[in-house]
Amino acid sequence: MDKKEIKKTIRKEIAHLKKNHTMEWQEKMSALILSKLEETDQFRNARSIAIYHAIPGEVQTESFINKWHKTKQLYLPVIENDFLKLQPYHGPDNLKAGVFGILEPASNHPVDVSDISLIIVPGVAFDKNRNRMGRGKGYYDKLLKHSQACKIGICYEFQLIDEVPSESFDVPMDVVITESKVI
Repeated sequence: MDKKEIKKTIRKEIAHLKKNHTMEWQEKMSALILSKLEETDQFRNARSIAIYHAIPGEVQTESFINKWHKTKQLYLPVIENDFLKLQPYHGPDNLKAGVFGILEPASNHPVDVSDISLIIVPGVAFDKNRNRMGRGKGYYDKLLKHSQACKIGICYEFQLIDEVPSESFDVPMDVVITESKVI
């Protein structure tokens, strides 16, 4: 089986596992994961943080964003064509549904990714070597390859697999955090 087929199989398996968990469970585990994130030096020292607004099945970030947006400069991704642009977050009243129905800032003031000190990254799966597999569009890999920021992947424990098939364009994380581990 080639890497593309292996990734397709992994995505299908993880999607099946996600169905076993209620939104209440996701919220509880997300709080544990984000609490571990808050304890890292990378988070404590970061002045500008890119983070995503979660969709169902991902580590839920809404309460975390609302908690920190007044004390840290937060940026959310906006999909433009085949790329992610980072826009400043100015509170929940400044959000609109974007591509795929994901909430994103309504304003149009993109920041250069080099101005970001920490990027919190979602993923379908991660491995112990901090490799990440996304949904297959390459949005984050295109963004991350231009960044020197610390990259922290966050996921549920069941999304941590033995090996993510990585390719030359994949950007590994500096840290991966689950509800029970910091790698």
